[in-house]
Amino acid sequence: MGTFSLDEVNQFTQDTFVEVFGNVAEHSPWVAVVAQRSAPFTSREALIEAFTQALQAADEGSKLALIRAHPDLAGKAARAGEMAQASVDEQAGAGLDLLNNAEYEQFTELNEAYKSRYGFPFIFAVKGADKHQILEAFRVRLQNSLEEEFAEALRQVCRIFRFRLEDMIIEGAASGD
Repeated sequence: MGTFSLDEVNQFTQDTFVEVFGNVAEHSPWVAVVAQRSAPFTSREALIEAFTQALQAADEGSKLALIRAHPDLAGKAARAGEMAQASVDEQAGAGLDLLNNAEYEQFTELNEAYKSRYGFPFIFAVKGADKHQILEAFRVRLQNSLEEEFAEALRQVCRIFRFRLEDMIIEGAASGD
């Protein structure tokens, strides 16, 4: 959707803010609605923190719904072109759009095992990672308790917020009040 300065963001109406940032939290625009309440933002970091705080302050049901809104890594939605553009770009950046059939099957099996164990999809902020690192994270995290993995999924969602917002907001503080 483009890049914006902090001054531009601080002048957005709530509707514009949600239109621009509504998919930072995968198919969960409520996070942007809550984050916008912290405006005006003094820095890009403050904006990122507002998204993180919005998620952390949410009830468990809302957190779980947000986690469940994420697509499987290298899953059927990816192959069918049914993901948010940011997810498409992120997965392509990690090479997940170039998997051979055996690798795709490995991801499918791990996705299914993970969802069966925890009741939500495996979340991994893939920016800067490759398929080997992601597969290793799958194997390690499948050993976690439900509580540990729920907390890790939320940490990964917050990393995704950070990466997406860093791509959308020009670095620097807002100008004077």
